[in-house]
Amino acid sequence: MLETVYQVPMECSSCVESVKDSLKKIPELEKLDINLRDNKVVVGGRVAPSQVVSQLQKIGKDAVIRGTGSPNSAAVCILESFKPEHRANPVKGLLRMVAVSPSELLIDFTVDGLSKAGTYWPSIRTSGNLTEGAKSTGSIFFRLQQINITEKAAEGFKGQYFISVPLKITDLIGRSVVVGDGKGYDDVSDSSLVGVIARSAGVWENDKQVCSCTGKTVWQERKDVKDHGLTV
Repeated sequence: MLETVYQVPMECSSCVESVKDSLKKIPELEKLDINLRDNKVVVGGRVAPSQVVSQLQKIGKDAVIRGTGSPNSAAVCILESFKPEHRANPVKGLLRMVAVSPSELLIDFTVDGLSKAGTYWPSIRTSGNLTEGAKSTGSIFFRLQQINITEKAAEGFKGQYFISVPLKITDLIGRSVVVGDGKGYDDVSDSSLVGVIARSAGVWENDKQVCSCTGKTVWQERKDVKDHGLTV
């Protein structure tokens, strides 16, 4: 069973009950443990992390993912726009990846703040070279499922899916993900979103409250990335 640990601000037993009632509405939920003292929530089952965060945001709570899956089984890719007009808020999407077996990978794919509706073409590329944005990422390593974006967001359009693919985490670290808005997977342009795939912490591997690099708390860092466009 897939497990994910979240940091969720909770102050009292009423908060715990509110979080519990909210998350129990997720059909795929198999396990739910809530620790008020540590502000930790453990979710088990094939549940998209973006769905958990979105569900908590509906009750006025936020969440930071502290770990997913077993050690060395998770990865993340932040998708950014390289267009000049998006310099203030470059983050337009996120992929969270976790291995559930040696040959199966679950991908939680979310995009937000896209300038137009329509079909988008996400793919994993052979290279993580972003010197020219999406154009320098090399050939296609794996085609992900295309996504039809129609839902309006606070700004622009948004979309999400949760899929299973026959890939290994170890084969993906350092490669990139490109999301094109053209006529197909090979149509890569300056408007394509792109990001590099990096390792992510497994369950209970990340317990820090303050970043040693910036000196900021997890919630200060969470605010920073949200200010740059990351909503889930």
